[in-house]
Amino acid sequence: MEKKIFQIKGMHCASCVRVIENALKNTPGVSEANVNLATETATVTFDPKTVSDEKLFSSVANVGYQAYVKEQAVSEDAEEAEKKKNLADLKRRVVFSLSLAALIILGSFPGLENLAPGFLKNIWVQLILATPVQFWAGLPFYKATIPAFRHRTANMDTLIAIGTTAAYGYSVLVTVFPQIVESVGIAPMPYFDVSALVIGLILLGRYFEARAKAGTSEAIKKLIGLQAKTARVVRDGKEIDLPIDQVVIGDMIRVRPGEKIPVDGEILEGDSSVDESMVTGESIPGDKTSGDTVIGSTINKTGTFTYKATKVGSETMLAQIIKLVQEAQGSKAPIQRLADLISAYFVPIVIILAILTFVIWFDFGPVPAFLFALLNAVAVLIIACPCAMGLATPTAIMVGTGKGAEHGILIKDAESLETAHKVKVVVFDKTGTLTVGKPVVTDVVSVKGEGGRGENILQIAASLEKGSEHSLAEAIVSKADEEKVKLEKVDKFKAIPGHGVEGFIDKKRVVLGNQRLMEREKIDITHARPGLVSLEEEGKTVMILAVDGKLVGLIAVMDTLKESAKEGIEALRKMKIEVVMITGDNQRTAKAIGGQLGIDRILAEVLPDQKEAEVRKLQNEGKMVAMVGDGINDAPALAAADVGIAMGTGTDVAIEAADITLINKDLRSVAAAITLSKKTMRTIKLNLVWAFGYNVVLIPVAMGVLYPFFGLLLSPIFASAAMALSSVSVVSNSLLLKRVKI
Repeated sequence: MEKKIFQIKGMHCASCVRVIENALKNTPGVSEANVNLATETATVTFDPKTVSDEKLFSSVANVGYQAYVKEQAVSEDAEEAEKKKNLADLKRRVVFSLSLAALIILGSFPGLENLAPGFLKNIWVQLILATPVQFWAGLPFYKATIPAFRHRTANMDTLIAIGTTAAYGYSVLVTVFPQIVESVGIAPMPYFDVSALVIGLILLGRYFEARAKAGTSEAIKKLIGLQAKTARVVRDGKEIDLPIDQVVIGDMIRVRPGEKIPVDGEILEGDSSVDESMVTGESIPGDKTSGDTVIGSTINKTGTFTYKATKVGSETMLAQIIKLVQEAQGSKAPIQRLADLISAYFVPIVIILAILTFVIWFDFGPVPAFLFALLNAVAVLIIACPCAMGLATPTAIMVGTGKGAEHGILIKDAESLETAHKVKVVVFDKTGTLTVGKPVVTDVVSVKGEGGRGENILQIAASLEKGSEHSLAEAIVSKADEEKVKLEKVDKFKAIPGHGVEGFIDKKRVVLGNQRLMEREKIDITHARPGLVSLEEEGKTVMILAVDGKLVGLIAVMDTLKESAKEGIEALRKMKIEVVMITGDNQRTAKAIGGQLGIDRILAEVLPDQKEAEVRKLQNEGKMVAMVGDGINDAPALAAADVGIAMGTGTDVAIEAADITLINKDLRSVAAAITLSKKTMRTIKLNLVWAFGYNVVLIPVAMGVLYPFFGLLLSPIFASAAMALSSVSVVSNSLLLKRVKI
C-alpha cells in the first residue's frame, strides 16, 4: 500500500470533507482516506497496482471538487504567491460586495433612507447594485453548488446559494412584477439588502478565516524556510557552490563559520560547535569533531570543517521532520468522528428544516405570511453553516503539532496527540534513554581464590567484546585502547542476548556477562559476591569474567544519567503520572539508579524480548501507558504502548515504531508532550462545544421559536454575521495554543 497527500480545491465545510472522503473510500483499491479542511488536503492510503492518481482525481471530480498532487518543483515562494493571489481575490469580492450592500441599505433601510440620495431609493438602482454582488461576488457559491446538485450532494455553499438566491429572486419578482405580489395583499418590498449583505458578510468571514488558517501552518513554513539553498562542494580538488538539489550522497562539503550545513552527513576533518536549535529545540550549541554526524539546515558556529554527505533531498532529517509534521497535520483525531458523523446528515436536515420553517410560517404566520416564511427560511439556511464544525478539530491539531515541532517534539498523527493526554504511566528504558548511553569502565577487579589465576582481565574481556556492538562492550574496548592493551584473537565468538558473550582465546573458553549467564554456565561466584554487591549498590553494572568454567574477575561499568532525566521525571510526578524504569540490570543496580532519579517502580532483569510483555502487563492493570525508548530492542514495546515515545538519537526502527519522537533529546519533553496534548484536547473540546452549541441554539432562533413569546426574529443579515463569527472564533481559539508554555 502507498500513502500520498493530495491538495483539494473547493472545500468550505465539514460536509465537503465527508463527501470527498466517501468518494475516495468507495474507490476500489483505497484502504483509507482522511480529508482535512484546515490544510485542504487528502491523505490517501491505496494500492497503486489497483488505482492510479488519475482515478483518485476522477473520484474527487465526480463529487464536484478538484484534487491534484502538489508539485515538488513548485517553490514555497510560488505557493505563497498563489495563496496571496487567492486572498487578494477574496478581499476584492469582500470590498465590492460590502460597498454595494452598504449603498443598498442606505437607500432602503428604514431611518437611513432619509439620509440617502434620491437615486439610491430607486428600486431599479438597487436591482442594478445587487446583481453583480449576487452573480460575481457570490460566484464561488454557485460554482460549488451546481456540481453538488449534479452529483446529488449538498454542502455549505448549497445553503448559502439557495438562501441568497431566494431573497434575490423574490426581490427581482417584486421589482419587475409588483402587481403579482400586490394581488395577494403583500406590499412589493424588495430584500436586495439581505442577499447582498449576506454574501458580503459570509465572504468577509471566509477572508478572516483564510488569514487565520494561514497562521496555523506557520510551523511548516518555518521548517521549510530553514532549508539551505546552496552547498560548497569539493569536486576534483576544487570548491564550487551548487544548488542544494544537485548535491549527491558521498559529496565532500566544506562549511565555514556562520554558514548553514546544507545536508546531513559525517565530519571527516575539522572541529566546530553547531547550533541545532532550529531542528532539536536545544539552545546550547554542541561540539562536533571528526566522526560526528551533522544535521542539514543547522548552523555552524565557530570552526571550519569538511564532511561527507550521507543523506540528501527527501532523506535528510529536516525533510523527514517536515513530512512527519505534514502527515500529522493532515491526520484525523478520533474525537473528530463525531463532527464528521453529524456533518454527513447536517446539510440535508437543515434544508428540510428550512422548508418546514417556510411551510409553518406560511400557514400560521402573521401577515404578510409569505415574507415572514421566506426570510425565516433564508435565516435558517444561512445560520446553519457547518464550517465551524469542520474547523474545530483540524485547526487545533495543526497548531498543536506545529507547536511541538518548534520545540523538538515530533507527533506522528492526530490520534497520538489525542491519546497522550490520557497517559497515567510512563515507562522509561534505562540505557540510552535515562542515561547518556556511553558507559565507562570504573573498576577492574581480579578475583583471588580457588580457581582465580589473576589473568589480565581487561585484555581478555576487551578481546572478547571486540566483536560485540553492545554499549557496555564499547566501554570495555575503549578502556583497553586507552591503556594501550594488546588484544588477542578470538574464535567462535557468540553474543547471548540478555546474558553476555562467549568465545575461545588460546583454545580456552571465555564467557563474560551477568549473573544469569554464570548460573547458566554453572560457574560458582561465591568468592566475588561481596565485591559484586558493593559495586552494584553504587549503581554500577557488573560483568563477570570466567575462563574454562573458573571465575577470574569483575568489570564494573557505569553510565552517566542525562542532565534532563531528574527534572523530566520530577515534572511527570507533579502531573501525578506514575514513572516506571525498565532495564536488563539486576535489582540492586537498577534500584540504585532509580533511587538517584526518584523512581519507585523498577522492572529489573528484563530481557530485550520481554519489554513488550511488561508494557502489556501495565496495560492490563487498566492504565494508559507511554513507553520511552531509543534502541531496536525497544521497538516492539514502543509499538505495544498506547503512546510510544522515541528519543531522536535512537535508531530509525525505534522512531518508525513510535508515535512521538523527541529530536531534542530532552526528557523534560515527555511531560511537555503530555501537557501539549492536554491543552490541545481542551481547545478541541471548547471548539466543538462552540460549534455545536452555536447551531443547537441559533437554528431554533432562526426558525422563529422566540417570536410567539418575545416577538423576536433573527434577520438573515444577523444570521450571516453570526455564522462568519463562529468560524473565525474557532480558528482564533485554536491559534491561542501558540501561546501555551510547554
